[in-house]
Amino acid sequence: MSSLRTVLNDSLIIHPPGFYVIGFETFPFIGVYFIFLSFVYVVTVLFNSLVIYVISFNHCLHTPKFLAVTNLAVIDIVLNTCNIPSMVKIFLVKDNFIPFNLCLVQMFVYYAFGSLESIALAILAYDRLIAICFPLRHNSVNTLRSMSCIIGLTWSWSLGIIAFSTGIMTRLSFCNSVRVFSYFCDYAPVFRLACNDYTMQWSAASFLTIMILVGPFIFILLSYVAILVTVFRMKSLDSRVKALATCVEHIILVAVFYIPLITIFTIGFYLRLIDPDQRVLSLSLASCIPPCVNPIVYSLKTKEIKIRALALVRKNKIGTDQRKSKQLRDNK
Repeated sequence: MSSLRTVLNDSLIIHPPGFYVIGFETFPFIGVYFIFLSFVYVVTVLFNSLVIYVISFNHCLHTPKFLAVTNLAVIDIVLNTCNIPSMVKIFLVKDNFIPFNLCLVQMFVYYAFGSLESIALAILAYDRLIAICFPLRHNSVNTLRSMSCIIGLTWSWSLGIIAFSTGIMTRLSFCNSVRVFSYFCDYAPVFRLACNDYTMQWSAASFLTIMILVGPFIFILLSYVAILVTVFRMKSLDSRVKALATCVEHIILVAVFYIPLITIFTIGFYLRLIDPDQRVLSLSLASCIPPCVNPIVYSLKTKEIKIRALALVRKNKIGTDQRKSKQLRDNK
């Protein structure tokens, strides 16, 4: 196999032409799974696009909460676009080879938007925290400008830290296997193939796990502790129910995103009780399902989005009926 070679710190660095993603080679009935992933991707794009459209073209939804929801919808589309088409391509074309530079690009996009997904859920928890615990100061503290700044800073931080983490992968030399046992060009499975020291990459992976998963999850838990304390101090039962009802959709999203990932990492990586093949399948599901479920939950559970989405559907239906009636009159 030919290799691309560069010199770094007076040592020879060998970069292969690319890697072979082999995570699904041993699965029976894998075609059914890829058909399911195709359905998940279509639902992800359609429903997230609907949420973005409804919020963008309704000025009454231009609030900090729905800005955060739009941010999550954009992240969901990019995250599943990074993963699912490449997995389906492996099945349809029977080509599991990915060039070296494209591997780094996929790695960067997946982890950048994976971290943004986790942080976006924390931002939504922040919105609920301010709304319930500080209702009198909500409009002055949580403004569109402050929410835009928070979202902008999280994007800058995530893209920057992931760019650095991906960039240091070019310091590794790959002189043996180029077979990546995962469902995409994954960070840890790739650096473990290196034949030189990958301590820096291992440290970056550990740091990112804490910052991407553990940090936002702890913030969300603490936010809900504060919310529950505030809710139980309310004298009216109706006020308690209404306050908790505004958190339902967010709690569902948090459960769908964090519980599978934490379970897989705990049982698979630390306790090592999951078969490697099952771990790949579980992780692929855990990363692809939340972006599909998120817009459905917000469309069904959030009254403002549901009302305007139904109004949009009725408007399109009326417009279609009018065009059909006009065509029938013209034909006569």
